Amino acid sequence: MDTQEIVVLLGGALTVALVVWWFFLSEGGRTSAAVADGVQRVRITVKGGYTPDVVVVKKGLPVELDFYRDEDASCTDQVVFADFQISRALPAFETTTVRLVPERAGEFRFNCGMNMVRGKLVVED
Repeated sequence: MDTQEIVVLLGGALTVALVVWWFFLSEGGRTSAAVADGVQRVRITVKGGYTPDVVVVKKGLPVELDFYRDEDASCTDQVVFADFQISRALPAFETTTVRLVPERAGEFRFNCGMNMVRGKLVVED
C-alpha cells in the first residue's frame, strides 16, 4: 500500500467515525423541565437535531414540549413519540406544543419522521 492509499483509507475511516458520532453518539444537551402552575415545560429547538435532546420530567405531571423548528429541512418536519402514540407536524420557523402526561417512569425516545434525528424523554418518579 502506498502513501496515497493510506491517506485515502484514513480519511474514509475518519469520515465514517464522524458520521457515527454525529448521528448516534452526540447529545444536544440535557435539561430538566421547569414547573409552573402544575405543568412541566421545556423549549426544544429543532435545527439539524433537537436541543436539548434529553429532557427530564416527573411522572404524573402534565408536560408541554415547545418545539421551535428553526429550519426548513424536510427530515425534521415531524416529531414522533411512539410510546405515547403522538405524531405532530412541525412547521418551519414556528413553535408547536406537544402535550402529554407521563404515567410511568422510564426513558422514551422521540424522533423525526425518518428516524434520523432523535431525542429522549426521561421520566422520573
